[in-house]
Amino acid sequence: MRYLAIDYGTARTGLAVCDAGETIASPLDVLRGPKNLVKRVVQRVEAEGIEAVVIGLPLDMDGSEGPQAKRVRTFADRLRVRIHMPIYFQDERLSSFGAEQKLQTTGLTKAKRRDRLDAVAAAEILQAFLETNKHD
Repeated sequence: MRYLAIDYGTARTGLAVCDAGETIASPLDVLRGPKNLVKRVVQRVEAEGIEAVVIGLPLDMDGSEGPQAKRVRTFADRLRVRIHMPIYFQDERLSSFGAEQKLQTTGLTKAKRRDRLDAVAAAEILQAFLETNKHD
């Protein structure tokens, strides 16, 4: 199954996809700004042949949901109206930290790492989802 992962943000939203075998998550793109965000995500869903969506849910360290988690759920509700496929949530605590760690080893400048951070974080979210939901 082809999944699209979304690392939702008000300034930048990272996207990642996995292979049909559900083994490897790869960064796809970073969408900038909130304008027409749902429409742009729907276009990527259609272009990539996506069958389900995984959205990172930013839980607090104690597992509770704060204001950003509520914004993510509102975004998911708006997306759900436009796509007719499963939408899953994945705990995204520490996904940005893991993405930063990976990008530091690439030799990219700080600006280029920042430009790719959200897509790499989305890939971290998707990889965690795939590992948690492996079909043996």
